Amino acid sequence: MSQDAKRMKKKKIIAAVVIACVAALLIVGIVLTDPLYTSSEDISDVMQDAVLHEENAISLFGLEVNPSLISAITVTLVLLIFAAIVRIFFIPRFKTVPGRFQLFIETIVGMFSGLAKKNSPHYNDFLGAYIFAAGVYIFVGTVFELVGIPVQAVSGNSLSLPAPLADINAAIALGFLSYFVIMAGGIAHNGLRGFGRTIKDFSLPISMSFRLFGALLSGLLVTELVYYYLALSFVLPVIVGVLFTLMHALIQSYVLVMLTSLFYGEVTEPPVAHEKKHKPALKHKPARNNKTAVQEV
Repeated sequence: MSQDAKRMKKKKIIAAVVIACVAALLIVGIVLTDPLYTSSEDISDVMQDAVLHEENAISLFGLEVNPSLISAITVTLVLLIFAAIVRIFFIPRFKTVPGRFQLFIETIVGMFSGLAKKNSPHYNDFLGAYIFAAGVYIFVGTVFELVGIPVQAVSGNSLSLPAPLADINAAIALGFLSYFVIMAGGIAHNGLRGFGRTIKDFSLPISMSFRLFGALLSGLLVTELVYYYLALSFVLPVIVGVLFTLMHALIQSYVLVMLTSLFYGEVTEPPVAHEKKHKPALKHKPARNNKTAVQEV
């Protein structure tokens, strides 16, 4: 048997094992779940609380804040600590022939750097760093809700921390931050011309903010609906929630990164120098002397 056939057979076995495990978990969930279970809350109350968190505020230094704020602080601290560890302990040990971790880091950084150079070929140093940070923050922040960190609300309810961008305030802040980065790049490289190019797209931060918030919120609401109506098993809602979360994390990271890099490249593009069109010089015929003219006559 060839190596390719062995690999294909191994992949089929792994896929069959994964499907069997999921089916077994689903059956166990059906057995353990009460078939007569009904939620005491109305669906409108469930959806409203999932969006506004009015009854699930968390106390932070004596102030009642949205749970998404705690999530944003937690995700930011985790990313900063991870970046410091990589910079101090791993990057100085990078080799010419990369290992697995080095190859992974270089692939991710190279992908964002290549995207910045493609969409903004003239000025892309700061753009590459920003879209890398924004893309990683959106992805990690969206996947963060799958961790399910339990917290105690002021009302006494127990809940898990949601994604940071599930709050409209965080989505608006990230959208306007991207817009200010685009504006700063336009002003730095093209002055008032770049500022004018940015201002004409005044609806950009609003559209970016609501696109982020709407996409992440849709995944949250779909998951809440599945949990509310599908009391058949606790396994299926978990699978649906994980798939929706991963899908939105990838899509929204890509969308924000692409929009930011495209608009940044547009406003930082240097003005085209218009060449002056010179009229072709008239060719003067050599003057004939009088003697030649008399001979012709």
